[in-house]
Amino acid sequence: MDTKNQILSLRDQLANHNYRYYVLDDPIISDDEYDRLLRELEHLEKQYPDLITPDSPTQRVGAPPLSNFESIPHQLPMLSLENAMNEEEIRAFDKRLKKKIETDEPIEYVAEPKLDGIGIELVYENGMFTSGSTRGDGFTGENITQNLRTIQSIPLRLRTDELPSPDLLEVRGEVFISKVGFESLNRTREENGESLFVNPRNAASGSLRQLDSSITASRPLSTYCYQPGTMRDKVYETHLEFLEDLKRWGFPVNPMIQKVNGVEEAIEYHRDMEDKRNTLPYDIDGTVMKINSLSLQGKVGVRSRSPRWAIANKFKAQQVTTVIQDIMPQVGRTGAVTPVARLTPVFVGGVTVTNATLHNQDEINRKDIRIGDTVIIERAGDVIPKVVKVINEKRNNDTKPYSLPDSCPSCGHDVYRPEGEAVARCQNLSCPAQMKGRIEHFVSKNALDIDGVGNKLVDQLVETSLVQTVDDLFKLTLEDLIPLERMADKSARNTISAIESSKQTGFARFLFALGIRNVGEYLSKVLEKHYEGDFHRFMSSKKKELESIFEVGGIVADGIVRFWSDSSNVDVVNSCFSLGVTLSPVESKEKDQVLAGKTFVFTGVLTKFTRKEAKELVESLGGRASSSVSKKTTFIIAGQSTGSKITKAQEFGVPILSEDDFQKMIHIN
Repeated sequence: MDTKNQILSLRDQLANHNYRYYVLDDPIISDDEYDRLLRELEHLEKQYPDLITPDSPTQRVGAPPLSNFESIPHQLPMLSLENAMNEEEIRAFDKRLKKKIETDEPIEYVAEPKLDGIGIELVYENGMFTSGSTRGDGFTGENITQNLRTIQSIPLRLRTDELPSPDLLEVRGEVFISKVGFESLNRTREENGESLFVNPRNAASGSLRQLDSSITASRPLSTYCYQPGTMRDKVYETHLEFLEDLKRWGFPVNPMIQKVNGVEEAIEYHRDMEDKRNTLPYDIDGTVMKINSLSLQGKVGVRSRSPRWAIANKFKAQQVTTVIQDIMPQVGRTGAVTPVARLTPVFVGGVTVTNATLHNQDEINRKDIRIGDTVIIERAGDVIPKVVKVINEKRNNDTKPYSLPDSCPSCGHDVYRPEGEAVARCQNLSCPAQMKGRIEHFVSKNALDIDGVGNKLVDQLVETSLVQTVDDLFKLTLEDLIPLERMADKSARNTISAIESSKQTGFARFLFALGIRNVGEYLSKVLEKHYEGDFHRFMSSKKKELESIFEVGGIVADGIVRFWSDSSNVDVVNSCFSLGVTLSPVESKEKDQVLAGKTFVFTGVLTKFTRKEAKELVESLGGRASSSVSKKTTFIIAGQSTGSKITKAQEFGVPILSEDDFQKMIHIN
């Protein structure tokens, strides 16, 4: 056998063994034998690099690290699912469908476990894997092709000997980490002195978003596929037929998916899965039922964000009894001060729980939660444990009501609770507990956009005390950066250059970067315009002047004034300016503000712009883009597959425009 055919034979063998392992669950060789075949293929390809092809098993890992993830649009939106929280809501869903379909006969559904993972889309052209992305906002995701290639269960080339694939095939699925894989991953991280992942879903999400695909390859990621996106020249009568072909092409499909006849069988399937959930090798948080007939799916249709022909049936939260040993206030990355209950360790939902969130002071008061209380806890959504109720019959007489401290437990500054909000917050820019989060926000794309300062570098900068407040970023030198992990001379120079370039910025970007509560991108632009780019005048502004601005309410104004009343915040900002931060002058654009005073809501699937582009366009012309319809809405712009916002607009008498109408309004051809 010549070398080329030997290489092709090895690739076919490896692909077949992957198929038997991940799809059929029927391996016929050991892991060692598989590794031997892979090493043999690697050896031959090194000798004959001109014979390497993108679909070779050796090419799953090896691409250079990315600097960032690019956006990638979905040809068909990746919709989310409506939730049913109990059996009555499941039956109500079935009743609505029967009314829509105009039948009294039982509907044939496909029932499947609802994996607690990360949604993905895989794109194949002429049988070859060409790109993959996250769900994102449903319309646009992040291009994570390099990372998805590292997952062994995802085929790089489809099996098409028995069944030709469409020229274009998009497949949706879920990436997850098994319970055994999660325990092994955390055990390794603990041995290496690294922080542990909270749960398998967080571990899977973090693994998929690594810019270095070799890190993703080291994580025990699995996948199941369950839904089509766009398919060219391929039509199915039922969803189950599509799933059967998925398996024939080499995609892993959950073996516990089954057909059920009518809603009562779907409920019985749901009960059975709830009984089995803790014995399954992976986490599930419910079941999904969808109409099997694809023609009926088309007849029922979709809403703007979810299909009408499918629903997620959530499991009841699992509850146990334990004792609150202590209550500790914790400061989050946004300054929120959250009370956390330290519990007598208790096993619930497959894990040992030692902490539970108490949310806020109002929640503590409402439930009268005290240190020493015996309480019932549950894992809400199978992730965050929470206290459901206090068992008063078991309370000791010497317990006392608990109140959060008035000062930040991290930095000692006053804690501020805005009027109408349940959460108390620390607004100190120098608060150690918030430092990493504040810096990550400060350097983010829509803030100062400092390329090269990612989360891992931020971790190192804070942990080595090189950066303790955001202005310290502008004090960094080459000598500071070069000794850091993964920071060679070239990387250090590029980072210093990016920091230097970021000093030339605008009022709105700089203000947004500071992370003042309730001051987002849009309001930052409003304030920039009002203060005509004079940041120092803004820093000394009074509440009355702020409230005179149309978009600024009393709560926001009060928060801004309180932020500047803290001298340490003023010192940090003045330090930024003294270190070279310069705000570009604001140009007068009154003649271009054709949408001034108008509020727009965009709904449905837009074809002329992305949601973000439409929002930025409206704001650049002086208008405001909102996500909800109200009596103050000036126009609603309707794309394809609109939902309830149109009905609400009609109730309020809000004019409804097409995308073409909107383009004419703003003079775009």
